[in-house]
Amino acid sequence: METLINNQPYKTLSIDFVKDYIITMRPYLLFVSGVTGICGMSFISELSVSKAILIFLASFLSYGFGQALTDCFQTDTDSISSPYRPLTQGRISKTQVLSVSIIGLVLCISVFSFYNPINLLLGILSGVGLATYTYFKRKFWAGPFYNAWIVGVLFIMAYLCGSDLTSLTRNHKLVYGLSAVFWGYANFVLVGYFKDVEADRATGYNTFLVVFGRRLSSIASNIFGLMTILTALSVFTYSNSLDQLIDDRSYETIILLIGSLVMFLCQVLVHFIKKDDESSNAISLSVHAYILLLNSIIVLNKQEWLIPMIIFYTLFNLTMILRPAKNQI
Repeated sequence: METLINNQPYKTLSIDFVKDYIITMRPYLLFVSGVTGICGMSFISELSVSKAILIFLASFLSYGFGQALTDCFQTDTDSISSPYRPLTQGRISKTQVLSVSIIGLVLCISVFSFYNPINLLLGILSGVGLATYTYFKRKFWAGPFYNAWIVGVLFIMAYLCGSDLTSLTRNHKLVYGLSAVFWGYANFVLVGYFKDVEADRATGYNTFLVVFGRRLSSIASNIFGLMTILTALSVFTYSNSLDQLIDDRSYETIILLIGSLVMFLCQVLVHFIKKDDESSNAISLSVHAYILLLNSIIVLNKQEWLIPMIIFYTLFNLTMILRPAKNQI
């Protein structure tokens, strides 16, 4: 096993490399892709335990592999905004991270494709999206939306593991769920840019924040947050009256209300961010809101998943507490 000597990265698959690669994956954000995949498969009518576990694992890990892959293309801005990351410090190399990330993503896509071959094409499409994300991040009009469609594809892939492609256009409730994923993740990305304004400006990333400033970006985030709440609410009201929600779906409705409140607090906080290092609380709330709102949809579709999703959210909070840099999300 090699250690970092003369600025040489650790040997691939050594214990030190594995530790640093896991940090690069951002374990606390694996729950974002995890809840997205669970939400997608919660719309499947019949689902075995083994299939659910495999879809969940593929969804859960895909964010980490994808995040590590995109990091390889934006070390310029990350070296300023996120100097703690092993890749920016040279402890692991781009070649190592790219190789492991591609292998990991291929394995995840293979799981989805095993249950529905159309997922192979969608997986390749999302892989191309990840590889080209850095280019579109430099465009103020593209960043959040470009990232959100990739996560939306993950939602669809999870759903297609137990459904056919034609059902996508017939299931309006599913479309509302996909919309909640799209707007919720786009909002998380936009709020996340608040921590990188100075680094992005210095390295030529013309994000919405860099071009239009924090005030207009806060308003845009408010719109994204409102759309997330409204589309999640549309899933609830599509086939349920308000009386039914209160009487028969009380747990799901409570989770929806909590998620909406957390999103509201996030949208208030973004207006008070004046410097990059003041953004962590708003970003954290955007992640919590995303997970809670999708959780409400999941439990609405699968009431028997209530306890597992409570455990899931608890583990998410634990990993957030243990993350290596408290100001980074």
